[in-house]
Amino acid sequence: MSQLTELHLAQPAFKANPFPAFARLRSSDPIHQINLSDGQSTWLITSYKDADAVLRDERFVKDRLKHMLSAEERAAHPPIPVTDLMSQIMLNFDPPDHTRLRSLINLSFTPRLVEQWRGRIQEITDELIDEVEGKGSMDVIDQFAFPLPIRVISEMLGVPAEDSAKFRAWSNVIAEAIGDPLALQQASEQFQAFRAYLLALIESKRQVPEASLLSRLIQAEAEGDRLSEGELVSMVFLLIIAGHETTVNLIGNGLLALLEHPDQMELLKQQPTLIKTAIEEFLRYRGSLMLATPRWAREDVAFGGTLIRRGDQVMVALVAANRDGQEFAEPDTLDITRQENRHLAFGKGIHYCVGAPLARLEGQIAIGTLLRRLPKLQLQVDQKALIWRPGSMILGLHHLPVVF
Repeated sequence: MSQLTELHLAQPAFKANPFPAFARLRSSDPIHQINLSDGQSTWLITSYKDADAVLRDERFVKDRLKHMLSAEERAAHPPIPVTDLMSQIMLNFDPPDHTRLRSLINLSFTPRLVEQWRGRIQEITDELIDEVEGKGSMDVIDQFAFPLPIRVISEMLGVPAEDSAKFRAWSNVIAEAIGDPLALQQASEQFQAFRAYLLALIESKRQVPEASLLSRLIQAEAEGDRLSEGELVSMVFLLIIAGHETTVNLIGNGLLALLEHPDQMELLKQQPTLIKTAIEEFLRYRGSLMLATPRWAREDVAFGGTLIRRGDQVMVALVAANRDGQEFAEPDTLDITRQENRHLAFGKGIHYCVGAPLARLEGQIAIGTLLRRLPKLQLQVDQKALIWRPGSMILGLHHLPVVF
């Protein structure tokens, strides 16, 4: 099969509008083998039907070493230091380890418990708008979309608010490096600094327990084999990264979609109760993640007329699946009233995003409040001047300058 060498997934220029390239693939070769930046080949899945199937299929696993190597071989391939922090995150495990870790965190992110944070999320949202309201302009990413979710997840975990700037520096580098082995190596210092910070934070919470999510996780670790120290550190790392990274991009991408479609923005201003379906449409139209985290074939799999060999890497292009005309009517049209919207922005199956209820609530409050309090929002620069963040996984802007 031919290699699509011109598909530069991690490049900002490609990410500014990846949809035409994905549409061509989806129509001509929806299970297509490409080369990544490190020379490794991967199967790229671009149709909704195939993406949905891969995300649910237990033959495509997350823990490659466990399924592809013997115990002796694994012992000879310990995690390199830069990936040690990520080696034990829930995303990279399969059952039964994934089931055990997920059960520890699920109860903290039920829609009912998340709803209890509505008042606090609204307070933070209003505080951030208060700070810029009299200035007439702001960078939505720097001054609103980033600080809102990082303050929320920090308060949930019991992390000092003054450390949010550190989180942003670490998170940006790490999120943009995920999926790029070379970039991961270059991010080594940031990984180690983040890990050292988390170890110190966990130790401080051990000394002075409190009513926070982090203290509950520490208690689970203390109860025995439910959570090792490595798993605990990696769990907190995942919650901080995933707990704000996707929401930053949901707010930024969602607001940009409205700025690109003034009719839809006006409709939402006139009918603010449409905010729930609007958020789902933003997630479908230009979601926070371009690709799902990688999977590997545990065995030879005959899939969609293609033979995927044992050990082959498979990556699902979420934003491509979410623009599939076989699943969505007028897929390239932004329609905040869309009812049939089974998008894959949060994944599917056992790895469905545990923080989806929180991201949805933050997005609803953030964008709904922006339109209510700053109704004259407009882009401050030409849309073509906007710069997208590098990295093959995330889909988000560096900056979104607006005037109001």
